[in-house]
Amino acid sequence: MTPSYSKTDGQHDPQHIALMFLQRYQPQHRGNDQVLFCKAVRYLVSTFELSTPVAEKLVSYAYGDLKIIHERRRLDLSASSQTLAVITDPLNGMTWAVPVGAIVGRVIEATDNQRLRLV
Repeated sequence: MTPSYSKTDGQHDPQHIALMFLQRYQPQHRGNDQVLFCKAVRYLVSTFELSTPVAEKLVSYAYGDLKIIHERRRLDLSASSQTLAVITDPLNGMTWAVPVGAIVGRVIEATDNQRLRLV
């Protein structure tokens, strides 16, 4: 008999468990999200006895939630100026005013900057 799960199960919801799995193992799989995704699917299949398509769907939703969590901070264009970038975090209401010069010096002109490209 396969147990049934619903969104109301909270902490025992397979999608929530998938999100926790992704958060826990993401540092081990930096730059290789596909491997992490597949491991999470296998984990749900084995733990909850789900079919692979259902597990893939739940992990994809959890992966979307993970991206929102990590990328929730936003540039507030209406409050920013040519020399000041205002960054907000809608989840906790925090706001940071960062001089553009600091961004250039610490990010763009950093000696270990290998990721950013001139466009």
